[in-house]
Amino acid sequence: MPASVPAGPRSRAVRALSLVALTTTVLFATACASGSGAAPEDDPTAAIPLPGPEDGGAGTGAGPGTSDSADDAARPSDGPGAGDGAADGPLGTRVVLIDPGHNGGNAEAPDEINAMVSAGPERKACDTVGAESGDGYPEHEFNWDLALLVKERLEADGATVVLTRDDNESVGPCIDERAAIGNETEADAALSIHADGAPASGRGFHVIAPGEVDGFTEDIVEPSRLLAEDLRREYREGSGIPYADYLDGDGLDERTDLGGLNLSTVPKVFLEAGNMRNEEDAALLSDPAWQEEAADAIARGLAVYLMRE
Repeated sequence: MPASVPAGPRSRAVRALSLVALTTTVLFATACASGSGAAPEDDPTAAIPLPGPEDGGAGTGAGPGTSDSADDAARPSDGPGAGDGAADGPLGTRVVLIDPGHNGGNAEAPDEINAMVSAGPERKACDTVGAESGDGYPEHEFNWDLALLVKERLEADGATVVLTRDDNESVGPCIDERAAIGNETEADAALSIHADGAPASGRGFHVIAPGEVDGFTEDIVEPSRLLAEDLRREYREGSGIPYADYLDGDGLDERTDLGGLNLSTVPKVFLEAGNMRNEEDAALLSDPAWQEEAADAIARGLAVYLMRE
């Protein structure tokens, strides 16, 4: 797919100003609506077995965020795809982990991506190939394209952004490694970008938040739910894609079977940005102009969450 044209200085400045104004407005409205400003009560939705970002077998897992490099935790500047950010922007003290799901080399490395790794209380395959649109646009490429656009916007507003992979031609990293990168950088928020591979008759997006898994996710369930709600609201308004009509929950799903969530020690959600197998969704997902709008919406959702503190 053609590369997007980078935004110029003026457009980045306008976007930054708009982000501050929008975030302030949303936070004020949220505070007024909630009164006490407390986090909403959890409203778990049933997990429907569908083609998802991970798939693998069961077994015994290790503790959250374990990795061989855990004792040598990397700071944000050391992680893959780390950006410099602009410390004087509205998000100047924030670190964001962006995880573009899958990778372009996965299909050529079945032994590597099928190796079993920890996914929390179970074990799953290291990674998967991902979905693909009817005209051959692969999910891993969409995830990468959108991640770069979101990174650009967050960095323009001062955030330090870390990517879990450096390119779209390699293999992995495995799901446990992706979680560990966010943990080691002590990200204030982590987002894994995907597009679903649901039946072609269904369309729409949803945000996946972690359910409570004993010994793993207790500390991140509540903040991740807030992150999911902020992202859902802004993405629905800015992307033009409706809530997934093949799931209950008005665009929010809670799952306990995803290693990328179970192993995270920082607030984290997955965005299934649309259904790659649905013709209407796929037409948007593959459109560079739409991707720019979607990236704006995602960056706003993350900023609203990050500026709550």
